[in-house]
Amino acid sequence: MKRVCAMSRTMIEVSDVTMRFRMNNDRITSLKEFVTTALRGKLRYEEFTALEHVSFTVKRGETLGLIGRNGAGKSTMLKVISGILKPTQGSVTCHGNVVPMLELGSGFDMDLNGRENIFLNGAILGYDEQFLEERYDEIVAFSELGKFIEVPIRNYSSGMLARLAFSVATVVEPEILIVDEILSVGDAQFQEKSKARMLELMGGGTTVLFVSHSLDQIREMCGRVLWLDHGQVRMLGDTLPVCDGYGRA
Repeated sequence: MKRVCAMSRTMIEVSDVTMRFRMNNDRITSLKEFVTTALRGKLRYEEFTALEHVSFTVKRGETLGLIGRNGAGKSTMLKVISGILKPTQGSVTCHGNVVPMLELGSGFDMDLNGRENIFLNGAILGYDEQFLEERYDEIVAFSELGKFIEVPIRNYSSGMLARLAFSVATVVEPEILIVDEILSVGDAQFQEKSKARMLELMGGGTTVLFVSHSLDQIREMCGRVLWLDHGQVRMLGDTLPVCDGYGRA
């Protein structure tokens, strides 16, 4: 995958991306059985296509919504753009630093406390210790975790984990922010606070890819929408007609 940092009006270029997975078709229940079967050359696989010939671009400061039923390929698409998965075919070019907010707790160590995970997760995102120390109080204040920042995060609720992840990811003002359902986690007050922070980032030029099952959120936050259906582009365009078409499907 080609990934470069450059000043460009186009921040994300997805060109003819196809993503296939090989799934084991045998009912193997142990590692020993798997190795024995593999050595005999008798493993049977079924190929699954999660994305097929997907192409689109995202401009600087744009918020593109991704919609589709469960299994449509939305999360796979975000992982390909984030560099977590390498596409089977095609290419992705990102012009700027990418901060993915995909699965809750990804990039966190469950045995460390919130404070330690701020520095761990921040380092993974490419920020040095001095920068994180300067922004530490701001991160903690936004997360509203208070004294729980010293508690191991294995004891956090999903809402607390989401607040910490969102606070670390957005305080660094990324050039490209990838969000998968994160605004649907936590209490209503923090959801509104997160949405306001997202709008602030978008106003400052951050490019956002936003997945949500809430069409109301998509209509409010996104200028354009990509509708994926069984791994293919069903529709791409302005928010209202795409959402209306999806709602009728």
